[in-house]
Amino acid sequence: MRLGQIKWNNEVTAAIFENGSARPIPGHTLYDLIRRAEVESTDLPKLAKSMASAGLADGAAPLIPLAPKEVWACGCTYEMSASFRDGEHNTREGFYFYVYNPAHRPEIFFKGTSRVCVGTGAPIGIRSDSTFTAPEPELGVVLGSKGRVVGYTIANDVSAWDIERENPLYLPQSKVYTACCSLGPVMVTADEITDPYSLDMTCVIKRGDKTTFEGKTSTGRLGRKIDQLIEYLLQSNPVPCGSVLLTGTGIIVTQESALAAGDVCTISATGIGELSNPCAIV
Repeated sequence: MRLGQIKWNNEVTAAIFENGSARPIPGHTLYDLIRRAEVESTDLPKLAKSMASAGLADGAAPLIPLAPKEVWACGCTYEMSASFRDGEHNTREGFYFYVYNPAHRPEIFFKGTSRVCVGTGAPIGIRSDSTFTAPEPELGVVLGSKGRVVGYTIANDVSAWDIERENPLYLPQSKVYTACCSLGPVMVTADEITDPYSLDMTCVIKRGDKTTFEGKTSTGRLGRKIDQLIEYLLQSNPVPCGSVLLTGTGIIVTQESALAAGDVCTISATGIGELSNPCAIV
């Protein structure tokens, strides 16, 4: 089931998205719905269907699928990402590639809360002190209590690459700032994506009518299992229900295609849809 949120009766409201329309679920955000399904030990799609309005909210645009309690992100989960972060010469001797292989422990860092997140159609941020901010297209995993996988969404882990490259200790400044994460357009429940390692992902950056970047990958190239990433995330760290885990990027945007104000970045993933955001300096 494709679940998300819309503006309905002047409130952010959960909705089922089907056939180009949205069916509101009155009185609930998507987080409310996820928590209620857990408390009542009910299947989330079944609960959503039983509570959805019979009428359609025609023309309602999807908002961010949910306001995440926390967002965590993984790095060096694709070979391309690890090699790129070790430098332009793609050395396999740096500590980034070591995290990709052979290290057992993955890289996991705190990306932020709903404060730094936007949905499809809203601007993503370019740091005013960065000359190389780039999108990082990723599969996002929506978590229930105790790390249970509730569903999947598209994520953009927007990053100021030049700041991290200046010094790896600057990673928080590279990764965490206003509008540094976009999610959407919807969350697809876990029962519909039975194989999260078979999704094709693309990324296109446009500057007016000109395409400045095109890239693609498959989640089949993900170097770690999602269950393993969740296991390490939760180690001594009880992440709350309604959090999102970003699983890493397999599409690398180079300096020549760094984001500029007015660019539009569109990420697509099989079975989920398109996450499209204009860019703005923050």
